[in-house]
This record gives sequence, structure tokens and C-alpha cells, in this order.
Amino acid sequence: MNKETSEKFTRLLNLEKEPVAIAWSVKEPEDIPREKGKSRFCEKIDKALEGEVFYSTAEEEECFGGARYSGMKDPKEFPKNMRTGAFLVAMGIHDSIQSVQRSWQKNMAIEPGIFSSILFAPLSKAKFTPDVIVIICNGKQAMELLHANAYDSISDALGADVGPICSTMGARPYLTGQVTYGFADVGSRRHMKNLKDEDVMVSIPYQHAKRIIHNLEEMKRLRG
Repeated sequence: MNKETSEKFTRLLNLEKEPVAIAWSVKEPEDIPREKGKSRFCEKIDKALEGEVFYSTAEEEECFGGARYSGMKDPKEFPKNMRTGAFLVAMGIHDSIQSVQRSWQKNMAIEPGIFSSILFAPLSKAKFTPDVIVIICNGKQAMELLHANAYDSISDALGADVGPICSTMGARPYLTGQVTYGFADVGSRRHMKNLKDEDVMVSIPYQHAKRIIHNLEEMKRLRG
């Protein structure tokens, strides 16, 4: 089923990169290898883009944002200098701690302590039911996806602003059930090898995938 879904998205949109499947799990799976070493949430998507299938726990999450927004770790467990966001001021991402704190209010996060692991895979190789499907594409392909989502007026998409993709492309579509689109963020564009300057990200809650594919097919048929 996931292989067919991946093939249809790729064919209908003429994608260069295969969609990535992500799922949260209350336990560690027995039939999927655990990630080797630490990486950031965005880099885990990169690994899946390169064909890797794996699961990750809090121990493999290298980034404060990745751990916080994916629900792998309670932010209260981090040292105060991390929780203030002062490191983002030093990095030139915000002009003050106050700006950081205000921006964080808009970032959705999955409640910590619920899930034990997160599963990542190219959609065609995913033997699990994804929670969200992340598609990296160009502007025209993203427009077609958003149009297909709105084609039947069942759901509207959400713009992601500049928040970290662990929140905007992970937690937000998971929690809201709405397709989310955006231009990634400073961190992911710095660390992801497979994210081009011109790329756009669209994250689709799995329950919308079949409907969106149907709408893409209808749009293509009627346009000729």
C-alpha cells in the first residue's frame, strides 16, 4: 500500500525525491533497526531520503528542538541556558531571548513521555502506517499538492512560517491533522544534504494521502 502511494505521488507530481514516512510509536519496534549514532530530526529525514529505514529514540536525538518538538524529551530536562534560547541569539537567529521565547509560543510540540520512538523510512519501504508523509519538492509541485488538498474543500493547508521542521513538518500536522507547507528553517537548511535552495516542504497527515492522490488524478484527467 505504501509503495503504491509513493509511486503515485512521485508519478503525478514528477518528484525527484521520494516521500518520507514518519510515525510515532509507544514502543520500540522489533522489525526495524535502531538508528546508529546521534543525529538531528531534520537529518533523520535526510537519511530516509537516501533510502534508510530505522527508528530513533531520545538517545539518538542530537538537537534540542528535535527532542522537544517531537516529544522525545521534556524540555525541563535541558539546562537553563538551552531553555532560555540564548544560543539562538548567539547564532543570529533571533535578536533577544524575549524574541526566542515569543517565537517558541507558536511552535507545536508533541507531549513528552507518550512515545518511545519515531520511525523513519522512504514511503515505498515503510512497513508501518505513517502518521505524516513529508514531501520535498519545487514550488510548482507544492502548489499542485496544495491545490489537490483544497480541490474538494474538505481541508485547508497551514503555512509553517520559520519554525523548526521538527515542529512545523512533524508535530503540527500530527496534532492538527492539516496539511502543512513551508520553506524549512535555518537549522534544517544548514544540516540537510538533500534540501536544495529552491525546495519547498509539504507534510501530509496520512489520512489525507488517498484523498489527495485521488484529487491529483482527477485534476490531471480534467486538464488533459
